[in-house]
Amino acid sequence: MRQPPHLAVTSVAVLAVCALAALGAAPATGAAERPAVTPSPVEAAAPGPSTLPLPESRQSTVIAPGVTQTSIVLGRTDADDVWTVHVNQPLTADGPYSRATAALGPKERADRLAAALRAKGLEPRVERVLIPAFADRPVGTLGWTVRIGRYADQGAATAALAQVRAAGFAGDTRYTAQDGTDADALQRVFVLRVDFKRFTGSLTSDFGPSIDVHEKLPDLAAAAGALAGINAQWFAAGASLGLYVKDGRLLSGATQGRGGFRITNGGRQLDVDTYTTRITVRAGGSTREIDGVNRIPGEIWNCGGVGGDQPTQHPQHDFKCTDESELVRFTPEWSTPPTGAGAEVVLDRDDRVTAVHRTRGAKPPAGGSTLQAIGESATWLLAHARPGARLGIAQRVLDGAGHDVPLTPDTTILQIGPTLVRDGRIAVNALADGIIREGDDQTFTYNWLVRGNPRSMIGVDAQRRLLLVVVDGRRAGWSEGLGVAAAAKLMKSLGAREALNLDGGGSSVMVTAASGIVNRPSDPTGPRSLGNVLLLHSASPGR
Repeated sequence: MRQPPHLAVTSVAVLAVCALAALGAAPATGAAERPAVTPSPVEAAAPGPSTLPLPESRQSTVIAPGVTQTSIVLGRTDADDVWTVHVNQPLTADGPYSRATAALGPKERADRLAAALRAKGLEPRVERVLIPAFADRPVGTLGWTVRIGRYADQGAATAALAQVRAAGFAGDTRYTAQDGTDADALQRVFVLRVDFKRFTGSLTSDFGPSIDVHEKLPDLAAAAGALAGINAQWFAAGASLGLYVKDGRLLSGATQGRGGFRITNGGRQLDVDTYTTRITVRAGGSTREIDGVNRIPGEIWNCGGVGGDQPTQHPQHDFKCTDESELVRFTPEWSTPPTGAGAEVVLDRDDRVTAVHRTRGAKPPAGGSTLQAIGESATWLLAHARPGARLGIAQRVLDGAGHDVPLTPDTTILQIGPTLVRDGRIAVNALADGIIREGDDQTFTYNWLVRGNPRSMIGVDAQRRLLLVVVDGRRAGWSEGLGVAAAAKLMKSLGAREALNLDGGGSSVMVTAASGIVNRPSDPTGPRSLGNVLLLHSASPGR
């Protein structure tokens, strides 16, 4: 389906990388350089000039035999890039304007807000927001925004916002180049391309001293003596969000059915698929499902859990579902398990019960684990787990075809997403991965999926070379960031046959041993502490 012009979503600028055929080779230093139901690929045609704009600049450095880091500047700042006042809409037709939180809404609500602004002597405009076509959702209207003014700098927009707020309305300032609709928006792209035919090192995942104690990528990379690194998986409340298997150990349960990648043979094999987990415990002749691993019981960030989660068991990115009755397993990789009411058993390395508690918070013993329970699950645990009894704990990771994935010491899996490229074609599973929010309020969908943001991505090209990519964003005049559709087009233009989205926003960061932080993370305070990371080692890591 051909997209209307305002759905270009920076596609012309990012596809400029297609002109960089030399990126597929290793330039000299300093030279210019499967799901359960596989989504149908969507190659969304992007209108624009017949020839793609060339990058403003490009610089490549070989940082090890077979490893090249390339920095690319695409697009430019032009007269269409202005600041504006974005006026929030209430979530209901009669909601108060002064406390409105929705970035967009239905046409009728936007028109009503515009009329109220005009009554105060202001001059608003109502603009339609379209969502691109994805593999599992057609192109369509996401909602309507209300904006005021076009200003050359943020200061003028901030002064106008003060007037809007004084009139009884809520909102913020926005830079139009970050709307995800500017084909020439300025972008800075940072690429690590790893050719394992020449690179003798490895790709690994790592985290801080424990899963729930996070550290910054530069510190993790330096401590590990890594050649380079990039941020990896989402995290919240101390926990990794989604399936995380490190060196064959299951450290976090799946957000059921979301995309992810499996690393084997030190990164020489990278497989993209969707994943689920099935974890059970058998005690006293009764079997019960374990809801999660290494996370706070009752809190299911990104949703996609099992059995009784509210308000949904479907994946919902950056949203917390809840469940009043859960069993959660904690391994020694978590430093300080949560405390509180409920029940808990302590297990040794043979899953034999060494203690039963009517409160929660014991630290798992070396080689062992604990099972925490709340609600009705706590009643079950106390009724069936006895000191000295050996519990039967079964852990299964399943791929999209329902096949068991062997958790060998050579296996690392990170569930991220959405998928961006499959079999060389753009295929974003936006609905299945939960990046389109359920319900009427589509503010998250607009801000996270459509608008430009810092992005991190992983992929593999036709020559089986690894691609680790960061695009800066939220920095007006430096780099505006990409929407998800544009991120998929960028990865395809870089030659990716398979690609997925990693954690992004303020988490997007790339480092090399020689240069330190390569990009400009978007948080004013600099790089964030991260749940886990991906590291390139010139030799096998000691850990």
